[in-house]
Amino acid sequence: MHSTETPNREKEMIPRTLLLGMAALALSSLALVSYSVATGRSHVGVPDAGTVTARTQIVLEGLSAQAVIVKRPDGTVLADLPHGGFITVIQSGMARERLVHHVQGNPPIDIVRYDNGRLVAEDPATGWSAELYAFGSDNRAAFERLLQQSGE
Repeated sequence: MHSTETPNREKEMIPRTLLLGMAALALSSLALVSYSVATGRSHVGVPDAGTVTARTQIVLEGLSAQAVIVKRPDGTVLADLPHGGFITVIQSGMARERLVHHVQGNPPIDIVRYDNGRLVAEDPATGWSAELYAFGSDNRAAFERLLQQSGE
């Protein structure tokens, strides 16, 4: 005997209101981005350009999840840090970006100071950068010390 009852599919489905809300969110986002592109609106949250006042190259060599060695490009060790803290975080971010871009070896990165107060780690091998001044004064100070040690 075949049952003529249909199973209650309401329990299995995503509520209609939620689907409409998700569609409205996606369409609103698309409309905002389209408007921004069509009107040529300038980017928001992009740091002001500045003039480079100092630039130094360093090599960050990660040893573990916490340890990092900081060297000059000639191999001179500036710091051997078993608990590198923020420097290790930057090294990990750079290493991940280099993995994605298939960068071979460990070329140096640039630590750049601008006249408007920005301090930036820039990786010429991938185009990756990190605005070091935006992570707080203690984290910025870690890289300021490296600049001093490297003979800026």
